[in-house]
Amino acid sequence: MEPPQTGGVDNLVSRTVRIRDPPFRAVLEAATRPRTVWSAPGDATVVGSGAAATVTANGPDRFAHVREAAEALFETGDVHAGTEAARPRLFGGFAFHDEGAERDPWRDFPDARFVFPRVQVTYADNGTWLTVNAVGSEATVEAVESRLDAERDRLADLTAEPMRSRPGIRSRTRTTAVEDWRTGVEAAVSRIRSGDLRKVVLAQALDVDLDSPLSLSDTLARLDEKYPDCHRFLVEPADGETSFFGATPERLVSVRGRTVETGALAGTTGRGETPAEDEWLAQELMDSEKNVHEHDLVAETIREQLAPFAASVATGERRVRRLATVQHLWTPITAELDRDYHVLDLVEALHPTPAVGGLPPEAALATIRETEPFDRGWYAAPVGWIDAAGYGSFAVALRSAVAAEREVTLFAGVGIVADSDPDREWDEVQLKYRPILDELEDDT
Repeated sequence: MEPPQTGGVDNLVSRTVRIRDPPFRAVLEAATRPRTVWSAPGDATVVGSGAAATVTANGPDRFAHVREAAEALFETGDVHAGTEAARPRLFGGFAFHDEGAERDPWRDFPDARFVFPRVQVTYADNGTWLTVNAVGSEATVEAVESRLDAERDRLADLTAEPMRSRPGIRSRTRTTAVEDWRTGVEAAVSRIRSGDLRKVVLAQALDVDLDSPLSLSDTLARLDEKYPDCHRFLVEPADGETSFFGATPERLVSVRGRTVETGALAGTTGRGETPAEDEWLAQELMDSEKNVHEHDLVAETIREQLAPFAASVATGERRVRRLATVQHLWTPITAELDRDYHVLDLVEALHPTPAVGGLPPEAALATIRETEPFDRGWYAAPVGWIDAAGYGSFAVALRSAVAAEREVTLFAGVGIVADSDPDREWDEVQLKYRPILDELEDDT
């Protein structure tokens, strides 16, 4: 296990000023690596450029190490935020498995990595804000305020170019063949029926070669327009050329004060071609014994995972949540904590939920490792942000992909229970590729 790294923190200075609204795509295109994007319902949209400091950690204690390093970083702070939405935050995430991943496309992603952006543009309800952060030898008030003026002038000159066409797909390579998928699902169902498992989530990866380089700024803008109710994200490693992005419908957890918001999202069907067909599919989903069973396992486990931290846990009504390409069963869950906790305490307790791992967790994770012929890396893992108070918001990195110029690897998974049919589960995986695939395929 490697110790956490914070880039030699000895002091932190952060300054914020309100600015005119620069185009999102232009800001992202002008940003330097590692770039960050966070955009979620009820939250400000943030574009981060560069790294004033980084926090990294490896191994099973990575959650605790990131928390300790984050607290040490923020303790040194001289912060004038201007507005709460633009306050300094660390953005990043974790690998799905404790041991991370070593194979492509994840070689440049550690088990945990968070970035404290050098420059942060925040699009909030009360305006657009520019934040400049500095740590260590650069962290003087004079230097930061001078950079703030320079960045404000630079952003004022940005203009958005016309949206480019989608890149188009040259070839596709599946990491899991249909027959191998059937064998894996049937083996998992056998374990469930024998009592070794209650549920396991099995995933696939799809390697795509593009006709032209991928524009992440255009892709994220399109995802933002098509999936406004999802969490859109972009995270990049310090080295290499890869970028991890997505538009996930699943919030893992958000913590503000002692209030926790989370939910169970499990059980899937498609969208109808007419309003009547859409309603029929939604009702079929609500009435599906298999999908309701899978969903209730997730909701029950999340409540159990929250219980040690909570003075109370409240569960809303199960309902259908409609997205552009799929419909899910969704149950909102809230809690009031019995004392102050850091958001990463809750992230560690909840990850992986049965919606992306399975039950019991240890047996499910072992089955995933044995069955999937690829590294999950950061797919289906927590991505989000942390602030100085220990509050934060994290999503589960679904409907996601790793991109490098003309190469993109997409990920999608499904929950397997006792009555799962391999061919129907295969079809569901293909449906879950659609949010990203739709943004890669040629417009024509």
